[in-house]
Amino acid sequence: MYKKITLQHIVRIPPTKFASNIREAAFEILSEQFNGQIYENIGFIIAVIDVIGDPKEGKILHGDASTFHLVDFSVLAYLPKLHEIVEGTVVEAVEFGAFIRLGPSDGLCHVSQICDDFISFENMNQRFIGKESSKILTVDDMVRGRIIAVSMGTGRSGKLGLTMRQPFLGKIEWIINEIEAESGIEETEELED
Repeated sequence: MYKKITLQHIVRIPPTKFASNIREAAFEILSEQFNGQIYENIGFIIAVIDVIGDPKEGKILHGDASTFHLVDFSVLAYLPKLHEIVEGTVVEAVEFGAFIRLGPSDGLCHVSQICDDFISFENMNQRFIGKESSKILTVDDMVRGRIIAVSMGTGRSGKLGLTMRQPFLGKIEWIINEIEAESGIEETEELED
């Protein structure tokens, strides 16, 4: 789930930035420090959006020429939730599963969670093939999955586990076929006049 969150942080502004606007300097420093980071309760910080108001009056500490300012700022964050339905693109296929790009993060769909069929991995073509259903999953396929495991680390590491074995999940093409089968609708070709 994407959220806009307001945070507060003490920003160290070095003397080399004193000539620039303090708000702009704080924004630049916060962006370098927070963009792309992961925090357990916040999630993946995609970007610092804005510094809210003017930074508080700075303080100087003995032995450091920098000033320290209490700053309120907003970020755009992605915090994955268990059982959340997500869509993404398969970016890598390996023997044990498919890595799926979900915006700021990648998730792993283990081979056992791709579909309700015996799946074999074809290394030469980097694809998965269903034994009975003949379903094929390859790199660049758009998929829909459910988050079944979330492990939020710190820094730049976080792991998401996905499943596509439930109804109306999997490769988008499979979902369309499943909906058509459920509703009894068949694809018809448009007739030319």
